[in-house]
Amino acid sequence: MAVRFTPYLIEKFASASGISGVQPKVLVRDNDAFAVANAVTGQVSNLGVRLSESYRGATHIVKFWNPEEFPQLAANEFFCLEAARRCGLDMPTYRLAEDGLALVLDRFDLRTDGMHRGFEDFCVLNARRTDEKYRGSYETAIMKRFQQYANSPHVFEDLKKLFTLIALNCALRNGDAHLKNFAILYDDVRGEARLAPVYDLTTTTVYLPQDGMALTMDGSTLWPSAKKLREFGVARTSASASQVGQILERIADAMTQTARQLRAYSADHPRFAPIGKRMIEEWEAGARHSLLG
Repeated sequence: MAVRFTPYLIEKFASASGISGVQPKVLVRDNDAFAVANAVTGQVSNLGVRLSESYRGATHIVKFWNPEEFPQLAANEFFCLEAARRCGLDMPTYRLAEDGLALVLDRFDLRTDGMHRGFEDFCVLNARRTDEKYRGSYETAIMKRFQQYANSPHVFEDLKKLFTLIALNCALRNGDAHLKNFAILYDDVRGEARLAPVYDLTTTTVYLPQDGMALTMDGSTLWPSAKKLREFGVARTSASASQVGQILERIADAMTQTARQLRAYSADHPRFAPIGKRMIEEWEAGARHSLLG
């Protein structure tokens, strides 16, 4: 019998999954990641996929969406992650279900011995409640706070990655890059603490056309110009103007390459095509204004 994620199952397992966020998620334990992706949508039978009411032992996060409110959100996030990967950012292993109905990610907070790594998002680092995740600035609540808590010989490298992620969010038009969508990761409280891999990255303006940034930059939530991003990067990473410019160019190139992949997927998946078209329009506008302007 195929595994089918009915509303009952989603409610049952998401309520006890141990992971947060408004997007429905469940934790799955399985050794075959591709089988997990397909089992989510009822395409694979008798593969031993185990749904756990506890996060213990779970190896994958399965993300759904409300098709009435956020159509094709799983594919939206998949292509945003593809752009991040092409930027050279650290990524979890991820894959899209064959019909695009779910996104499956390997948990990056697990060590090779199966124990959990330390994970602190920036709500925690700023001593704020979850309902305050949209309060703060990218200058202080993200970049400055990271420098205070990061602990490794790679702080400068991670700062440039953090700037890259913030700039990518601006260009992709992701208005949900709030405090809980950035984090640090560590194996020991006295050891290295580094920037966590990328997660929860979508183009929100295809659903909310007037969406702006989740946090402020230079006191505003308006999407920043390329000039504003360059100034932000130089001031907050200690990189040179030339290095910051190269980062923005790399983001633009990554988005261009991913847009080609997105168009090809749209041609083969008509249900995604309207969202794909709007994503490309938003990416092109975002790149012109925030990367190349």
